[in-house]
Formats: sequence, C-alpha cells, structure tokens
Amino acid sequence: MTRAAKDITEGAVTLAVGLVLRLTTEDVEVPVFTLTKVGTVMMCVGGVLLLWGLNRSARPARQEERS
Repeated sequence: MTRAAKDITEGAVTLAVGLVLRLTTEDVEVPVFTLTKVGTVMMCVGGVLLLWGLNRSARPARQEERS
C-alpha cells in the first residue's frame, strides 16, 4: 500500500469517527473537554489527511521527476 493510499484511508477513518462523535455525543458530559469539540477537531484533522493523501496520489514522486 502506498503512502498516499494510507493517508487517504487514515483521513477517511478519522473524518468518519469525528463525524460520529460530533453527531452522537451532544449530551455526554466529560469533565475536561466536550466530545463534540473533539469530534470537530478529528473531522478537521481527517479532512487535512484526506486532502494530503489525494495530493500525494495526484502528484508524482519528486525523485522520479529528478531522474
């Protein structure tokens, strides 16, 4: 599995888990932080990873360009 495919998979899973947290934990009380905010942060991180993986898959490797 290429690094781009790993980034895409990791980003999609992180985004999905963040979305589930955001939608289902509105009434859950945790002393330090709210799980809906954690879900929002995970969705942002997952989106960035997903875009990074798509960017890696769209662009050829830099070492191949130099050869």
